[in-house]
Amino acid sequence: MKRADEVDYKIIGHEMQFVEVELDPGESIVAEAGAMMYKDSCIQMDTIFGDGSAKESDSFFGRLLGAGKRVLTGESMFITVFTHRGKGKAKVSFSAPYPGNIIPVSLEKLGGTLICQKDSFLCAAKGVSIGIHFQRKIMTGLFGGEGFIMQKLEGDGMAFIHAGGTLVEKELRTDEELHVDTGCLVAFEPTVNFDIIRAGNIKTSFLGGEGFFLAHLKGPGKVWLQSLPFSRLVGRIQAAMPPTPLNAGDGSFGSNAAKVVTGGAILGGIGSLFGNNDDD
Repeated sequence: MKRADEVDYKIIGHEMQFVEVELDPGESIVAEAGAMMYKDSCIQMDTIFGDGSAKESDSFFGRLLGAGKRVLTGESMFITVFTHRGKGKAKVSFSAPYPGNIIPVSLEKLGGTLICQKDSFLCAAKGVSIGIHFQRKIMTGLFGGEGFIMQKLEGDGMAFIHAGGTLVEKELRTDEELHVDTGCLVAFEPTVNFDIIRAGNIKTSFLGGEGFFLAHLKGPGKVWLQSLPFSRLVGRIQAAMPPTPLNAGDGSFGSNAAKVVTGGAILGGIGSLFGNNDDD
């Protein structure tokens, strides 16, 4: 028996996409807080504990466990559910957080499970479980780009995840291998083996600009890649920000310039010893 609600959808836009979901009376969709763009007035919003996949008969401990899994992946213990309480069809839309593509995924067609990076989930039909996936190898967890914990979407409904920049979908054959920048990996089927390898020799790692490790993917199964990881976008923005100019009154550096001079948070404490000396 199908557990998740069946929803119709339409993805609109190119560089900054949003997904418009059409609901029948009584149907629901869950989404991360702040993702909604607009909705019909007959669709009611509610904040629930966990991811909405628990049955009414499930115990409080079971719901608490589901909420705890979301916390481990960096999300809130609560999620927003949108339910059609009127008649006929009603629509609600959810927008991408930054330039890129929204990926519609039918979990039923994928065998019920999808592994994805922890910040990529946008929304899903109510009944889809949003849990955690632990990397089996500690080195992969530590240096795999997305950390030891990734999100695991389970169920038989539609889920929508977001990828930055241009989306690439690849189907790996059995034993086919692919090397990917760790930040560019968005999602993969559980049949794909995910590991890490060193990115060339020591000189290449330090001077090549590609980091120390690459993701090593081995088929069979589908993988989804993104051309613009959010971390790369943030890094470019930070690099382009001008330092705060000197204050005219006391000749001290502003906060941004101080971070540049001291090398950020690591040396910030040392810089404060010289910048806040009131005895001189």
